[in-house]
Amino acid sequence: MEEQLDKRFVAHLDLDTFFVSVERLKNTAFIGKPLIVGGLSDRAVVSACSYETRQFGVHSAMPMKLALRLCPQAIVVRGDYDSYSYYSRLVTDVVKDTVPVMEKASIDEFYVDLTGVDRFFGCSQFMVELKDKITKESGLPISYALASNKLISKVATEDAKPDGRKEVAHGLEKLYLAPLPIKRMPGIGEKTSSLLQQMGVRTIKVLSEIPVPMMHNLLGKNGIDLSRKANGIDPSPIVPYSEQKSIGTEETFQQDTIDMQFLNSEIVRMTEKLAFQLRQSKRLTGCVTVKLRYANFDTVSKQMVISYTSSDAVLIRKAKELFAKLYDKRMLVRLIGVRFSHLVQGALQINLFEDTEEAVRLYQAMDDMRNRFGDEIVKRAISIPALPRR
Repeated sequence: MEEQLDKRFVAHLDLDTFFVSVERLKNTAFIGKPLIVGGLSDRAVVSACSYETRQFGVHSAMPMKLALRLCPQAIVVRGDYDSYSYYSRLVTDVVKDTVPVMEKASIDEFYVDLTGVDRFFGCSQFMVELKDKITKESGLPISYALASNKLISKVATEDAKPDGRKEVAHGLEKLYLAPLPIKRMPGIGEKTSSLLQQMGVRTIKVLSEIPVPMMHNLLGKNGIDLSRKANGIDPSPIVPYSEQKSIGTEETFQQDTIDMQFLNSEIVRMTEKLAFQLRQSKRLTGCVTVKLRYANFDTVSKQMVISYTSSDAVLIRKAKELFAKLYDKRMLVRLIGVRFSHLVQGALQINLFEDTEEAVRLYQAMDDMRNRFGDEIVKRAISIPALPRR
């Protein structure tokens, strides 16, 4: 009995082809058809694609022009990120109201900790009922895997798709991972995969047999972590979901100002900096708040619930809209601030449907420069203002 109490039960849930599924809810004519969600120009990139297109080699982040060359019969729809955010929040509420502890890993995936539930309801039956409840209340297909830790449940969810379920029993973690290709292991990207394959390491079984000191010499701390994961070990906890997490910044001016050009440049500078922090921590925000304090110390703020994003282009536009609505007294301004809340894990830029491949590369290059030389090394010209005028 004591051994049973020590067992963890962790499930990973993933909404199947989330954007595509939402589009099919809105238009049933898309069901069963090859569907691509993304920008409408051939210079845009693929944000999501249906299983019917994947058999032709189409995948997300692929240039739209190439995707349509591979699958010319595909239907392309412009992404509706407002709808995706709505359904993400709907499913989040269902999961949050049903399970003891939930982590929202991204806009379309969740971890739940069911440790202890097995003694009362049975985790297997609990997850079957949760899956049915999500589909019934949202209309969306969802897959899940139940295992002893986050790593195994996430990897196994891929085997459960589409619209299925899978369980990996305690004690069988290493055996389950062994035959899988190393690319299935979270944390192994293209460079690491290429390096390992050059060494003849193609399966997780072989990876698990490499001595830890050798993995450390090869990949540093990440090598030790991969070695542990290859053996099915992952003690990482579920991080309880909270809509209250936020990041923000504010600036009190040495001199009160009514200079609109300066104030707008400050909005851009602060928003750009916070957006970079979001991407660094692989998070998205669902709410923007702008704060304003006048020279007489009257303080006002406005917030806007938005589609989950970490795109500075989108967030700057929203912050400037809020400031334009907020600043109505035509008085000198003492302080201005920007805050992002409703934060969730996720690196996916779900609102870049109109971005071209060149634009996406530009954003990535800018972030690479910030990582190497600091977040002030590259910025928009508007965020470098002259001193404020009284």
